[in-house]
Amino acid sequence: MNKSVALLKDSRWARWAVLLFLSLVMFASYFFDDQFTTIGHIFKNPEILDLSWSSADYGLYGGAYSLLCVWGGLIVCGMLLDKWGVRITGTLFVLLMVGGAAIVMYGISSAFHDSALYHFMARHFAKPSLALAYAGCSIFGLGSEIVGVGVTRSIAKWFKGKEMALAMGLQLSLARLGTATALIVVPRIVNLDLSYIPFAETSKPAIVGFTLLLCGLFVWSIFLAFDRKLDKQAAAVEALSNEKSAEADKFKFSDLFKVLGNKHFILVALLCVFFYACIISFRRFATSIIIPRFGIESELASLMVALIPFTTMIFTPIFGLLVDFKGKATKWMILGSVLVLLSHLIIGFAPEGVPVFGYLGIAILGIGYSLVPAAMWPSVPKIIPDKNLGTAYSLIYWIQNMGMLLVPIFVGRIIENNINDELRGALHSEILFIGLALVAIVVSVMLNRSSNSHPELKLDVPNKVKKAG
Repeated sequence: MNKSVALLKDSRWARWAVLLFLSLVMFASYFFDDQFTTIGHIFKNPEILDLSWSSADYGLYGGAYSLLCVWGGLIVCGMLLDKWGVRITGTLFVLLMVGGAAIVMYGISSAFHDSALYHFMARHFAKPSLALAYAGCSIFGLGSEIVGVGVTRSIAKWFKGKEMALAMGLQLSLARLGTATALIVVPRIVNLDLSYIPFAETSKPAIVGFTLLLCGLFVWSIFLAFDRKLDKQAAAVEALSNEKSAEADKFKFSDLFKVLGNKHFILVALLCVFFYACIISFRRFATSIIIPRFGIESELASLMVALIPFTTMIFTPIFGLLVDFKGKATKWMILGSVLVLLSHLIIGFAPEGVPVFGYLGIAILGIGYSLVPAAMWPSVPKIIPDKNLGTAYSLIYWIQNMGMLLVPIFVGRIIENNINDELRGALHSEILFIGLALVAIVVSVMLNRSSNSHPELKLDVPNKVKKAG
């Protein structure tokens, strides 16, 4: 007779503590990634910056985050995540994330500008600070994305059969609090009222972000202790029962092709890339778009953009609860994609110089940004076996990063090519985002129809397992 054994993840306080530790790591990552978001408009005037970056340079830097991810890094490292486990692979990439951030911080500092390395790189690069920051951002991006995969995989492990969508929603909310903190704090620690902005000002956000990443490294070490204990308990239970075949659950590299051959997985991955491109890439250039569109000051624009993460912090856990207890995940994805399209239509075509439309568009964007991830990420474990989740999430992130690599470059070029007509640049940027949103809607509808044709996947069934009796 098999006796039920309580595992550490069955303890409510333990699994929610693990969620907090994982979320704090991603909080730091999001802050660092969004350090320039609300001051991005300064790159329209590179002549007043010691850093001397233009909007096109900033777009290039933003795309660097995805460079190594797109060129195979995410796929290989995702398979290593399944092969070696979260603790080994995750720790390696947390360290990589911190190291990449250190390179960016150094690359945009006056210390680098006065160094021998700067003069050596100046022989090969017109802007050595951009080249070094680009390299650092690409390393940081690969580390951050793999850590994100590890975090999502760990939540699926600790919350399977429990409040998985709520947990993933809360993790996203706390991570996006890092974005919100960057959007609010950075314009207040960087003095933009100077006629000439030195390295000392533009490097402040990176210093704060790097400090937060060091704190994230510390809480990751606490998570490792919890996860190690859970695995020891699970191994002991498996040793007492003869119900598990170790060979059946052993990861094989050939599993990559099984994941890629899953049409439901492909639809989720495509939705991810087009949906996130409408938001993450927009956020990088949001102030450059909404300032000319609605005639507001940069400080008010930063507050307006901050509505995106603050809205998601409120609504993502709520929608996660709905998915856990009510299901209908694919329908929420359709609704979220439609809301993102509506928001870009408002931002792009609402009457000029009326800030209320800007607030409305950004708020709707935030709600859409809450709906799709709350329904999408918990759906992956329903279509992919547990042993391949690291590979699956990495492949999704890989496809997503193709958009994150290319779209910022296009938007940066659009804005720079219309530097003398900012309204035209903002409008053309929004037309690009509207096109991406339309594709996201089409893909989400296809996923919903596929779900209806394959009820055995239970994509629209609630995640929360009801206890018998």
